[in-house]
Amino acid sequence: MSFVDLFVAQILSLEVGLFHAHARMEARTDSEALHDLRINLRRIRSLLRPLRKIEGIAPLNDAAAEVGRLTTPARDLEVLIEELEVQGAIKQANIRKAILQASYNHIVRSREIKQLFSQLDEWPSAFRNAERADELSGVQKRIRQHLDRQVECLKVALADAQFDRHQLRILVKRTRYLVDTFPQSSPLSSEAAASLKTVQSALGSWHDHFQWCLKAKQEKDLQPLADAWQASADAALLKAEDHLEQLLRLLAKK
Repeated sequence: MSFVDLFVAQILSLEVGLFHAHARMEARTDSEALHDLRINLRRIRSLLRPLRKIEGIAPLNDAAAEVGRLTTPARDLEVLIEELEVQGAIKQANIRKAILQASYNHIVRSREIKQLFSQLDEWPSAFRNAERADELSGVQKRIRQHLDRQVECLKVALADAQFDRHQLRILVKRTRYLVDTFPQSSPLSSEAAASLKTVQSALGSWHDHFQWCLKAKQEKDLQPLADAWQASADAALLKAEDHLEQLLRLLAKK
C-alpha cells in the first residue's frame, strides 16, 4: 500500500471512530464518549498537521480545529467533575454534571460538528485531486522535515528557563502526538520519546491543578479545595521541571 493510500485509510478509520463517539454522546451510552471523540479528532489533526498548507487538506484541518476548540471546555469540566468526586465534593460535582449534560446537547447538534463531518465526506476526493496535481510529491520528506523543526523548537524552549510553562505544555503535547502519529519519521530515540510522554503527563497534572485554582477564585463552592489544589500544582510543577531537564539532555544527544 502506498503512503497516500495508507494515509487515506487512517483518516477513514478515524472518521468511523468519530461517528461512533458522536452517536454515543447523542445517546448518552457512557461517560467516555466525548473523550474518545477528542482522541480520534486529535489523531486526525496530528496526521494533517505537517500537510495542512496543501489546498485539499486545509478545510478539513480548519474544521477539526473548530471542533477541538468547541469541545475543550466540556472535556475540562469532565476532568474537574472526576476530581471533585475523588475529593468527596459530591454536591459540587453534581451541580456541574447538569451543566455538562447541556454542553453535550450543544456539541452533538453544533454547526462545528456538522461542518467537520461534511469536510470528512469531501476530503478523500480533494486529497486525491492534490495527488494527481503532484502536490503530494515528496510528502514523506515533508513530514520528516516538519518533525525535525518541531523537535528543534522544543529543544529551544526547553533550554530557556523563562519560557512560559503553559506554552511549553502545548509544544510538548503537539510534539508527542506527532511522534506517535509518524513513528517512522521521528528523529527521537525510544528513550527520548518515553521521556516526552512523561513530561506531557507531568505538565498536564500541573496545568489541571493550576486551572482548578483559578476556578476556585471565581466559584465559591470550590474554595475549600483551593489550598490542596495549590499544593498539588506546586508539587506537580517541581516534578515536571526535573523531567524537563532529563528530556533536554536526551534531545541534546540527537
